[in-house]
Amino acid sequence: MNIHAIRAIYRFEMSRTRRTQLQSVVSPVISTSLYFVVFGAAIGSHMTAINGVSYGAFIVPGLIMLSLLTQSISNASFGIYFPKFVGTIYEILSAPVSSIEIVAGYVGAAASKSIILGLIILATARLFVSFQIEHPLVMLAFLVLTALTFSLFGFIIGIWADNFEKLQLVPLLVVTPLTFLGGSFYSIHMLPPFWQKVTLFNPVVYLVSGFRWSFYGASDVSVGISMGMTLMFLAVCLAIVWWIFRTGYRLKA
Repeated sequence: MNIHAIRAIYRFEMSRTRRTQLQSVVSPVISTSLYFVVFGAAIGSHMTAINGVSYGAFIVPGLIMLSLLTQSISNASFGIYFPKFVGTIYEILSAPVSSIEIVAGYVGAAASKSIILGLIILATARLFVSFQIEHPLVMLAFLVLTALTFSLFGFIIGIWADNFEKLQLVPLLVVTPLTFLGGSFYSIHMLPPFWQKVTLFNPVVYLVSGFRWSFYGASDVSVGISMGMTLMFLAVCLAIVWWIFRTGYRLKA
């Protein structure tokens, strides 16, 4: 394992975030703050408590997960696609760096950026609503596993995409709708019985539900099932990345 190669890719990607703080950090925090203002203050004041939790506090885990998913995919997909676009990917391919080390560097940096952003949004939420975290270790576990899983997913998208339109296709048309329909702003028990069953086919439900349980000890789905599904998503993404490189696929501009 070439630790120096992993660290070089990781440090380069993290330094890119520091150069684009307005886009990478400030913009997502402002967008999420607007959700707190609109849904938490304006609409939440007219909503009844859900599972004994005020509506403003109830949506905190969902909003953090929404930002975590979108930013993990965006960071990882753009991180690997941009070198392909400008042609600098050949510098990495000509270096003594294996596929595993490339994945570790790019995915590790993308996950780190997403986790940091998630913690910043968590701190920002305190300015708008009062909430507690009953199981902080479980919260961190879901935060890290989700960031890793969707960073791997974003890496796969970045490898597959051959233009900027494809880079945004899956996040905009698939991930964002699934997140909004995955219980980020409501409990699935508020839906009619038929739609409750349909919603269980949405993988984001398990991520949001488990993450919310770590805050308030209540969830739509058992925390054990949520953790198991999260680990399964991670395993699937790892298997896809392994298959891509195992079949001889080479990164190319």
